[in-house]
Parts: sequence; C-alpha cells; structure tokens
Amino acid sequence: MGFLTPWFLAGLAAVGLPIWLHLLRQHRSTPLPFSSLMFFEQRIESSIKHRRLRYLLLLALRVALLVMLALAFANPFMPGKPAPASGGQKMVVLALDCSFSMRQGDRLGSARREALRTLEKVRPGDQAQVLAFAAQVRVLAPPTRDGGALRAAIQSLEPSDSRSSYGELARALRALASSARLPLQVHLFSDTQKSSLPPGFADLELPAGADLVLHPVVTSRAANWTVESVNAQRTRVQAVIAGFGTERARRSVSLVVNDRVLETKPLEVPAGGRATVEFQTLEAPHGFSRGEVRVDSGDSFPGDDRFFFPVEHADLRHVLFVHEARDTRALLYFRTALEASPEAAFTLEPVTVEQAANASPSTCAFVVLSNVASLPEAFEEALRKYVRGGGSVLIALGPAGAARTRVPVFDAAVVESRYSSREGERFQSASWLDPTHPSIRRANRWEGVRFYQVIRVEPANARVLARLADQTPLLLEKQIGEGRALLFASTFDNISNDFPLHTSFVPFVEQTANYLGGLEDRLSNVLVDSHLELRRSRASGEAVEVIDPQGRRALSLAESAGAQSTPLSRVGFYEVRRSNARRELVAVNTDRRESDLELIPKETLALWQNTGQGAARESTGAQQAAKPRTLWWQALWVVLVLALAESLVANRHLSVRKEEA
Repeated sequence: MGFLTPWFLAGLAAVGLPIWLHLLRQHRSTPLPFSSLMFFEQRIESSIKHRRLRYLLLLALRVALLVMLALAFANPFMPGKPAPASGGQKMVVLALDCSFSMRQGDRLGSARREALRTLEKVRPGDQAQVLAFAAQVRVLAPPTRDGGALRAAIQSLEPSDSRSSYGELARALRALASSARLPLQVHLFSDTQKSSLPPGFADLELPAGADLVLHPVVTSRAANWTVESVNAQRTRVQAVIAGFGTERARRSVSLVVNDRVLETKPLEVPAGGRATVEFQTLEAPHGFSRGEVRVDSGDSFPGDDRFFFPVEHADLRHVLFVHEARDTRALLYFRTALEASPEAAFTLEPVTVEQAANASPSTCAFVVLSNVASLPEAFEEALRKYVRGGGSVLIALGPAGAARTRVPVFDAAVVESRYSSREGERFQSASWLDPTHPSIRRANRWEGVRFYQVIRVEPANARVLARLADQTPLLLEKQIGEGRALLFASTFDNISNDFPLHTSFVPFVEQTANYLGGLEDRLSNVLVDSHLELRRSRASGEAVEVIDPQGRRALSLAESAGAQSTPLSRVGFYEVRRSNARRELVAVNTDRRESDLELIPKETLALWQNTGQGAARESTGAQQAAKPRTLWWQALWVVLVLALAESLVANRHLSVRKEEA
C-alpha cells in the first residue's frame, strides 16, 4: 500500500491531544470546614493516582478516529493489477505515398508491389490497415484481418497531384495509436523525398512503441528539370526554369496557348540552378484562353514540365460614374487616374444624376457615386439589387451628399460635415490606414495628403479602413449580400482635399478599381489543394457551376447552391460559371517542391525510426501499467463508524452520575 499525498500523515501528531486531555483529569474531593491554616506549612501536593488514564475505551476510540482521519486525507492506494498482456498482437499499418512525385517512373507501382509482398507476411492474428498519404491522410482500408479487402485497397491506389507531408502522416499515426490500444508496426512505402519533411523534427514523432519499417522505392536521387513559375501579363510572359540535381544543359522552352505553340526559345540552365526566359508577344483570341509554358526536359519525370496559366483578352470593362452636372473636376481626376496604368482594364462611362435614370448598373464592373445629392428612385433600387447580387459601388461624400440623412446603398447615418478651419486647424491628415486592404496596400500611406472637409458618418457594422487624426472615419467598407461597398468620406476633386494632387491617388484608384471590379479577388495561378471561394455568404442563392480539368462537374446540386468554397485537387484548368453570366478560368499547378527529388539522409531516417522506440524501452512490452486503486473512501467509512462509537461511549462514561447529582 502507498499514499498519494503522504504529507497529510503529519496529522498523526494530533493523536497526542486526547491522551493529554485524559491525563489532565483533575481530582475532585469534598471540601471540609476548618478554623485556620496559618500554622500549616505550604507545600505542593503530588499524586500519581490523579494522573492515571481513565476511560481507556473512549481514549482508544478517539485516537483511532484521528489516525483514520489522517490516513483518509493521505489518500492511501493499493497497486492495481497489471493489465493483461496483448499476447504479442499488434496493429500493422501499411502507409503508401501517393503524392505527385510518385508519378516519376514506376515509383507508385513499386510501392504497390512491395506493399502486397509485405501484406503476405502479416500474421493471421494481427490486424492490418491501409493508409494513403500526400498532403492529407486517407484510410483506404479500416483495421481488418480480411486479406482480400486489404489487397483490393492497395491495388486501388492512384497517384494524386498533392505534395506529400510526413508530418501529417506522423500526426495520423499518433491518433491511430490512441484509439487502437495496440502497438503499431508501420510499413512506409515512399520515395523518402526530403522536401516532404516538416519544418520541425518534433512533428515527426511516432507514438510510443511504434516500429517504423521503411520500404524506399528509390535509392538514389534523380535529375529533374521543371517549369518552376510563370508570370503572365497582358502582352508578355516570363517563366523560370529550374534544375534539381542536374548538370548544365541547354533546354527548349515553348509558349503554348490553346494547345497551339506560339514560340519556342532555347535556354541555358546552369547546373542545379535556374534560368529565366521571356516571351514578348502573347497572342490569344478574345475571351479566356488556356496558356502554358513547356520545357523539353528529356528526364524521366515529365509531369512537371508544364506550367498552366489563364489568358484573358477582353474589351475594357465599363465603370459607371454618376456625378452632379456641375461637378466635372472629380470626373477629370478620377478618369485620369483610372486610365494612367499601362495595364488598365477599365473605361469610364460618366452620367449625370438626371441621366442615371436610364442607366443600368448590371453590365458594369462597378459603380461610382461622386458627391451626389440624390438619386432617381428606380436607379437606386436597381443599384441596391446589383450590389446584393455581387456588384460593387464606390461612394464619395461631399457637400452635396451631406444634405442627406443617410448614405444611399451604404445605408450609414450622416452625422455632420466637419470643416477643419472651423475648429482652429487648417487641415486634417490620415493618421491610421489598414495596410492589408488592397485599396491602400500600394498607396504610400497617403503621406502629406490634406483633408479640409470630411463628412462624418456612423460606421455601425462597417469596417473602418482609414481614420483622420481626430479619429473621424475616412474610408469604410461594408459587405452587402454578395457585393461590397466602399465609402470615401470626402471628394475626388482638389477642393475638399488635395488627394488628387499626390502620387498616392493613382495607385489608390487603380487598386480600388481592381478590387471592386473583381480583378484583385480573381485567382489565376494557384497550387493543388487550394480552395476556390464561390460566394461570400452562405445565405446567397446564386448558383455556381464548377467544371474540373476532366470536364466533369465538381459540385453537386446542393454544393452548387450553398457551398462557400471548393477544393482544387487536380492539375489543370477549372472553369467557374456563375448565374450572372460571369465566367472565370483558374489554373492549378503542383507545388514545385515535389520536383526536387533529393532523398532524406539515412541519419535522419534512423532518428525518425527511433522516436517511437524511446518510450517503449521504458516498459516491458508485455504488460501495461494499471491505475492504482485508491482507498480513501473506505477510510472515510471507518471514520464515520468510529465517530458514532465515540459519541455513544462518551455519553455513557461522562454523563452526570445520579449519586453525585
């Protein structure tokens, strides 16, 4: 027997208390009258008889009560019986790598054949399980003793386009060990690619007692060339060709659009290095086209010799600019800034407030409301519907807009019009801007911009993107249905501020136009296992259709109507078709770390194998430690019985005797 909290045993010192009380029982005698004690000598009377212990049964009960109370608080326990041994049984886990690099040569076929041979050696009493791993771990066959089901699972394995992760595999094995309650014997069938290691070695830790058996499908590094990245603009394409474990060589690089080779250039690639090639002319038909850059690698891994990118040649998209007839200064500055970019994708279509009644926002990239006092009722309702359906609006507030109590579409309350000169200050400046927002990211923080008049609005549930020095909100954003609205609490002329005269105005207008027009959100080149955003809110009823690289629908009917995103799991082009006739083309490429076929050093593999054996050596391997069986509650029952007995005995011995009463 042992004690979980032995410090409470110090309470045994309280046993001396009842003994001390019993020894102090005073002798009582009948007093007698006497004339005088003056002739008697004073001395101390001592009597051993008076100090004898009496009521021994009561004393024993009190001492036992204190002893058991101290033992109960010390929490005594009895060692539990050892758990029955597993009889040598174990869980055999067959983990097969199905990442993109396993497409090289016959790596995946070798892994399948080796896994089948290993399966034949599994003992009849052991359970086995088949896992496939890349970026995520998939269970191909649950724990079973059915050899046929396990063989079918191994033979059904197909390579993926994902990047492998040994850290994710180790995490899945730790979770499996906690539920299986059996020691694991893990057989790993992989190309042991070094780039698949996690950043920290601790993420590779195996569960205690796990035995990792390696079955590498290759023993040496293979040389490999690949198209590492592509930067495609409207008129030119720049590509980076990389070599991993390669000698210096001359490669041919081709630009292809819609399976038609436009141009081929030779390129010198240094040994194990990178080189850049640029194509000056990108010819593509109107609309979306499927572009790619190919390298004539001549290696045994052609899967990464192509890099996909979308090409869109379209007419300039219209931007509806609504303004008061007398206000032409803001129109001039905004148009100049919008058309200043060499990659400009928008053209301005100005209309006055009176003309807006006949305008339709549904065909525009986005709408600008520049210091308008009022809007035609039909146009305002059409604009609200346009934004709720996924459109965007940019609102600039000035003296004309301050006359209204609420901002149209944005639906924010107008508090006041603030003039800096009226408060003793000549101007205000922007003291805080959100650098993460696309409209501000390249705008040089609006340094030196002076604001003379700002319309103060109540932010409510809008996101504040910029504030003045007096904490007045200057730029706000609000999501309305599937669309968004930006509110600039000043004007685009040089009267209420001098913003248009600063270099930060052009990038602000350019980036805001790209953001509101959807160019900032549009995915062009993404990696496998990325997610494509389909809608901003789950409540939207807009249907979205996604066609995968094999030409099949990637979404069910329910997902098409309600899913907010979808994973992109294959290399190639995904086509997105929305209900408002918008069409997008997304190019998906593999993570180029899979192209580096360098192997994990043997020393690192040995350390990984040992992470599961350190804890196993501390136990016998045949038995598992059992939890101790605590006895504190039995001790408390004894304390209760002793307390009742002590009470009864005390009432009997210490009650007032009749003859002394």
